[in-house]
Amino acid sequence: MTTATADLYDERGDELDSLALQLHDIGGRVAFDGPIRTVRCHRDNALVKAVLATPGVGAVLVIDGGGSLESALVGDLIAASAVENGWAGIIVHGAIRDRVAIGDLDLGVKALGSNPRKSAKTGVGEVDVPVVIAGVAFVPHKHVWADADGVLVER
Repeated sequence: MTTATADLYDERGDELDSLALQLHDIGGRVAFDGPIRTVRCHRDNALVKAVLATPGVGAVLVIDGGGSLESALVGDLIAASAVENGWAGIIVHGAIRDRVAIGDLDLGVKALGSNPRKSAKTGVGEVDVPVVIAGVAFVPHKHVWADADGVLVER
């Protein structure tokens, strides 16, 4: 990503939605962007793991965990798989774990926080459906940009 989100917003304004939710920068790459892919799940990361094990081709996985901080949806092994498979980043409306290890990866990761507790692995959830987080719609195949200032989404 070469254009800062603030500059991008100045250029495109109403063509973009700005996520007001304050997320932590956890990955080794703070600025990232790409086409949106989504997973909606609650305290179950089996679908997250499965999607990130496929070719990412520079996409950003937006995970709607309902804002739960009760268990982690992404850990170091899943994040490492995302790097190996060419994902640009992950935005988690929920918790991750293994913050230090994820911080060493060349991957953008933004999340609400962390919790060492593992999630369930039953595969409950949905893939590539529109998700709304803090009033902002993340629609598969639209574009998302993220950096230290925040997250912008193509309308």
